[in-house]
Amino acid sequence: MQRTNSEEILDSKDCPAGETQTSLRDLCRINRWFGGVATTRKLLERIVSVTGLKRLSLLEVAAGLGEVPRGAATRLARHGISLDITDLDRVSSHLQRGHRALVADALALPFPDASFDVVSCSLFVHHLQPEEVKRFAIEALRVSRQAVLINDLIRHPLHLGLVYAGFPLMRSYVSRVDGVASVRRAYIPEEIRAMLADGIPAAGKVEISTHYLFRMGIVVWKNAGTNSGPTSPRLTNVA
Repeated sequence: MQRTNSEEILDSKDCPAGETQTSLRDLCRINRWFGGVATTRKLLERIVSVTGLKRLSLLEVAAGLGEVPRGAATRLARHGISLDITDLDRVSSHLQRGHRALVADALALPFPDASFDVVSCSLFVHHLQPEEVKRFAIEALRVSRQAVLINDLIRHPLHLGLVYAGFPLMRSYVSRVDGVASVRRAYIPEEIRAMLADGIPAAGKVEISTHYLFRMGIVVWKNAGTNSGPTSPRLTNVA
């Protein structure tokens, strides 16, 4: 299945305000029911298992309503792990009122180096072209102290069929159109592996894992000893 890149309605200026909020709430349910929250939780558990940290500051990029990190935080709190979450999105109307949040460009994060333990994103990377994926990884690693977490879809014909089958669960027509577009423009693990293989100065080991219902999880560890010049990080598949 070849990747087809097309703009999603929710990203455009033409998306009606009412449909924006309905579609964002559709995404909340999809993330809760079909592996989005669970994938981020597992990635964060990996960070905790390696670092031993029980309290993490987290920047959620392209956060939308911010349900993914907060859903993960609720489950992690049962194990004594707490998250201090900041949301970032390029569109103010996507952000949830009452959350600590700001509007900014994910490819030019407005923070000093090493501002957060972890920079995370969910359903964002498939919106980027390969060179932009590298740019995001470089910028996110700059802002992080420990790692960058990427939670995204895997492009697969069966996944596309599941999206069509799930249309009755989506209350917005935007969710239906964008759901199909998202799977068609998503990457597969081998493509992500190639993008992160070199030219990312601060990257250490990169771990790529697959999760429930065609979710992909990536941990890009920060190499604290590498502050300049390109490196070729080690890439690991996690079952």
